[in-house]
Amino acid sequence: MKCVDDFRLKLGGREFVPIMTGGMGVDISTAELALVSARLGGIGHISDAMVPTVSDRRFKTGFVKEKQKKYKYNVFNADKSVVQFDLERLAEATRLHVGRTMEAKRGAGLIFINCMEKLTMGSPRDTLRVRLSSAMDGGIDGITLSAGLHLGSLALVQDHPRFREVKFGIIVSSLRALLLFLRKNARLERLPDYIIVEGPLAGGHLGFGMDWAKFDLKVIVTEIHQHLAQQGLDIPVIPAGGIFTGTDAVEFLAAGAGAIQVATRFTATNECGLPDKIKQEYLKANEEDIEVNMISPTGYPMRMLKASPAIGSGIRPNCEAYGYLLDASGNCAYHDAYNRELEKHPDEKTLSVMDKTCLCTHMRNFDCWTCGHYTYRLKDTTRRLPDGSYQLLTAEHVFRDYLYSTDHRIALPLQTPA
Repeated sequence: MKCVDDFRLKLGGREFVPIMTGGMGVDISTAELALVSARLGGIGHISDAMVPTVSDRRFKTGFVKEKQKKYKYNVFNADKSVVQFDLERLAEATRLHVGRTMEAKRGAGLIFINCMEKLTMGSPRDTLRVRLSSAMDGGIDGITLSAGLHLGSLALVQDHPRFREVKFGIIVSSLRALLLFLRKNARLERLPDYIIVEGPLAGGHLGFGMDWAKFDLKVIVTEIHQHLAQQGLDIPVIPAGGIFTGTDAVEFLAAGAGAIQVATRFTATNECGLPDKIKQEYLKANEEDIEVNMISPTGYPMRMLKASPAIGSGIRPNCEAYGYLLDASGNCAYHDAYNRELEKHPDEKTLSVMDKTCLCTHMRNFDCWTCGHYTYRLKDTTRRLPDGSYQLLTAEHVFRDYLYSTDHRIALPLQTPA
């Protein structure tokens, strides 16, 4: 019976262990987590979501405080169009996050960065160009384009000296989305080096509507495989979302997938950036504790734990410090929703905004507990301790379990001493 270790991902003339860990922001997929994957011969992702905040947390920089101080005068102004990121400081934060991670890399694997188009940051094109260029300047091995169609993203950096060297991948949830990307970028003569196909059981933002349950990852992957074969394109396809065991992975690899991307099981590891008390919330969750809702200001459905403090919270937007979802005109769906409730209840000390959430502040505070569909199965991957909590795992333990397990068996960790 085959296991994941019987397969290899062929990428850029090299072979890698066909396990890719997903890039969960904001620093949930930490450098430490990505470095484990690279050390073991696979591919680890970090995320550039809210990278000034991540840099402040990792390196004690003051990027967020500087921005907040600069725009402090605008805090109570409903018009946020004046709020802009300092592009030089944004570049510095990105290079620092990426560069320090790459300096620490050991082993035969790679480190990629997940870059979301939906982080519009008050100036979508300029900020995206800086994020992509700075990641390449920092030495990143690859860039995964996510949360958007990215029809113009590659053109923003086509003149960068590493444009042909860095591995570029795109996350899609349909053949249609992939076709749009390929057609738009055809003139650059720069095909993606890999394609991640994210299905309806993935965590966080979904590339589907609220009818997500009608879709099936295997069907979408098959459609994309068939199209690539018809066009004579040899691009690794990497399924993601709901691949919970090594056996799940083998089913895709045996059908022609280049690798698999996984994330949910790594949320219960020591290296994950979630605070330990929140990891316990994930571990104790049951299936009915998980929902898909529309509270994200991005407009995408989002899967998360129902107990997330972000749901129904009516905190004042802190765009002056964060503002990662402000569009080119300074608008954000949560900002609009908050002002609507404030106008309705001007004398209320505490507001409740049910239809949207302040994704920036809540992600920064780990209050938006996004998760994968199978989060409720995490409790079956570890041991319950005498105090009722669950034993946290190492990322290496989870990685190796994917690599060697068969028959959907999950290797439990060694029992900790009493």
